[in-house]
Amino acid sequence: MVFIGIISFSAIAQKLQPGFKKPEYIQMLQLALRQVDELDMAMNATSPQGYRLLYRSGIVGLDNRWDLWINNDSIAVISIRGTTREMVSWLANFYAAMVPAKGSLQLEKKYNFEYHLANDPKAAVHIGWLISTGMLSRDILPRVDSLFQQGISQFIITGHSQGGGITFLLNSHLQSLQKSGRLSDKIRFKTYSSAAPKPGNLYYAYEYEAQNEEGWAYNVVNSSDWVPETPVTIQTVCDFNGVNPFANASASIQKQPFPQRIIMRKIYRKLSNPPRKALHNYQKYLGRKVSVLVRKHLPEFEPPVYFNSSNYSRAGNTIVMIPDSNYRVLFPENKDQIFIHHLFDPYFYLAGKLPNR
Repeated sequence: MVFIGIISFSAIAQKLQPGFKKPEYIQMLQLALRQVDELDMAMNATSPQGYRLLYRSGIVGLDNRWDLWINNDSIAVISIRGTTREMVSWLANFYAAMVPAKGSLQLEKKYNFEYHLANDPKAAVHIGWLISTGMLSRDILPRVDSLFQQGISQFIITGHSQGGGITFLLNSHLQSLQKSGRLSDKIRFKTYSSAAPKPGNLYYAYEYEAQNEEGWAYNVVNSSDWVPETPVTIQTVCDFNGVNPFANASASIQKQPFPQRIIMRKIYRKLSNPPRKALHNYQKYLGRKVSVLVRKHLPEFEPPVYFNSSNYSRAGNTIVMIPDSNYRVLFPENKDQIFIHHLFDPYFYLAGKLPNR
């Protein structure tokens, strides 16, 4: 819990700066690579110069894990592991029903995870990654506080793939704890979400982006990578703001002359009913059905009431990396290798091509 005697502070600590920094992001990729146990070279991979591993957590939640690093400038890094080969890790992804962005989850009998990720009652987030956030944060918070008591007040939150998806929610959670006074507002968090899927709906994304609009949170994607396009988005007429042309559609159609009224009502039903049915199936299969499997691994978890939406949206200040012709030679399209554009090599290559900032 206490790292006194472990950390050697630099004589003059570099202040964490807002804005996307290419070298900083590449360092975060290197730290994320160290989480990949399946790669023979992962634990032997060279760490970024000036970084030291202080702590690696045990496995919690849905095969989740995090590392704590610190560099010579006294900047600490919270690195969240992505999806592993274990089926329970994939359950975190497939448990894709939404829940309100403010509420409580019973993860264990003696652990209710209270969270407040957005103020808007229309904001909602991915339940699987919220469970992971809750289980990880229980271990992360005391270590953040311990470092802060020693004078460390600058933190980077990062993760690749599923780890990137969790970073959105962890960022929101930590900032909400600062607002409530449970965590010092003198701590500065910066976030690099790498190859991340969509964490919640549009109203969550709005608040996340507004909260980090001064350059403190980035979402870095390869435009050829399919993972940032997930989870599947289903937008119904109920996903719009309250004032919209669909709110009074039935009344408006009823006012039309007889022939037009019949035609317009039929068209409206043809367009609005399929998304509603798709949402129903989404909640049935990626909500209630998957929750049964989740409870085999977290037997004291109580499935919540799901939010009536699956209108997933990407979030954060997005850095889009566009492949060039040489990339296409190095990483050719191959339908038998579905992760060819998602793994670390293509992200390192494209990051190296980004302009220096």
